[in-house]
Amino acid sequence: MDTIAYAAGAAAAPQGGMSGLMSMFLPLIIIFFIFWLLLIRPQQKRVKKHQEFLSNLKKGDEVITSSGIFGKITGIADNALTIEIADGVRIKVEKGHISGYAGTTTAATADKIGNTGK
Repeated sequence: MDTIAYAAGAAAAPQGGMSGLMSMFLPLIIIFFIFWLLLIRPQQKRVKKHQEFLSNLKKGDEVITSSGIFGKITGIADNALTIEIADGVRIKVEKGHISGYAGTTTAATADKIGNTGK
């Protein structure tokens, strides 16, 4: 009786080959594609929009930094901005820490530079 059950189990075993290999990696490929579509691609778009925003900054623009400091750009260097935050008070800020324009609402700034505000 045991030999019959053992023989039936052996007959149902997969034969292997290319279809076995494909069925093993296809779910991983699909998961990676969904991960790329939902997470990686939108983040790349956000970074690209923020880089465009930073490259279009000019003297006189009123901006807000990522730490919440409002000011007007008075000088631009390669990687740093000089921002006047009060009369006669100027600070230097790295360009990457500018999060948006100060004169717009948070949602409008988020749309311009691709941030969600979170």
